[in-house]
Amino acid sequence: MKKNILFVLFTFISMLSCQQDIPMVSLGIDNVYAIERMKALILHPEFPGERYEWSMIDSQGKDSLVSTDRDYIFLSATTGQFQIKLHIADSQNPVDHEINITVWEESVAYSRYISKVYEYCPAPGQFVNKLPLYQEGDTEETMRQKAEESISGKNDVLVSLGGYGGYITFGFDHTVVNIPGEKDFKILGNAFYAAANPNPDAPESGGSSEPGIVMVSFDRNGNGVPDDEWYELAGSEYNKPETKHHYTITYSRPAADHVATPDKGTPITDSTYIPWTANDGTSGYIAKNSYHRQDYYPKWIPQDQISFSGTKLADNAVDESGKGTYYVLYTYDWGYVDNHPNEKTDKISFDIDWAVDSDGNKVHLPGIDFIRVYTGVNQQCGWLGETSTELSRAEDLHVDDSSALPNP
Repeated sequence: MKKNILFVLFTFISMLSCQQDIPMVSLGIDNVYAIERMKALILHPEFPGERYEWSMIDSQGKDSLVSTDRDYIFLSATTGQFQIKLHIADSQNPVDHEINITVWEESVAYSRYISKVYEYCPAPGQFVNKLPLYQEGDTEETMRQKAEESISGKNDVLVSLGGYGGYITFGFDHTVVNIPGEKDFKILGNAFYAAANPNPDAPESGGSSEPGIVMVSFDRNGNGVPDDEWYELAGSEYNKPETKHHYTITYSRPAADHVATPDKGTPITDSTYIPWTANDGTSGYIAKNSYHRQDYYPKWIPQDQISFSGTKLADNAVDESGKGTYYVLYTYDWGYVDNHPNEKTDKISFDIDWAVDSDGNKVHLPGIDFIRVYTGVNQQCGWLGETSTELSRAEDLHVDDSSALPNP
């Protein structure tokens, strides 16, 4: 009898020991979450599987497939209760899991407007060191702050990006939600239509259009810094044969002993002012004119060369006079900053669903945290100088103006 009891006890202890050796693996996803609206929730299942199916369950209990990626990013512009079902298809260990998410109103109302400028990196241009104004001793950080002061909140002061590639990176105090079938944000510039447009059949096609390309990024790693992957919003010109992708340009600071080469009889005071070379074998100069006598190369940048890469749009300027006296910069249809006047709301608004990766493949982003705008053309227009994108403000179209923060 005593031997039987000892045997049973030994067997029980052995089984317990074996169970303790088996690790308990968590799915990595809770059953219940509560978050503010316009804040992203990244759901990452730890279980491997052959296939992942995320479904949204409506109030009638019907579900609709929303993603087949391993990770699902939940993001809502509205408050309420949401129910999500995850099915991990696996021949050995299939998993079904339901998640309930409560989305509540933010405690401090979100602003419709820009809250932060992360980078200000203009290319050389006739408004650089002026918009915003450079002062002796300014650094990359103080110039960033000046750019932020110019375009954050309801401020509406132009910032110039200089020639091709010059850019600015900014964001809001929340994630801009990608709402299907709707434009998500707009960006203001200083484009206008010319009263003397020589094309009477298309009065809104020409004037002063200095198109800037838009890039967007989602803060996937959650560190609040624009260091995640960037995606271009493919505008009307993206797939046209004259558009160049993976274009790189390098500008050089004028040498200390550089001798100006004025174009006599014109406002151009130095036609060979700032040299540039590009990876397509072309080269040229940013010319200097008598209307802007300051340095065109960013004075706070210590390097004597700066490079920019991206998509280059075809030139859009035409000398309609034939004598270099009247240039018309024609608009592109849609998808670019500083391309149409600000009152054309639909033309200056952008859809996150236009996003493509570096190879031109469409991608789906639930929302974006960072926006980058860069000058998209590389052209000189005689006495008008180089084409340079300017912008003055951006707005999230899904946040009511009544809930916006006041001027900083």
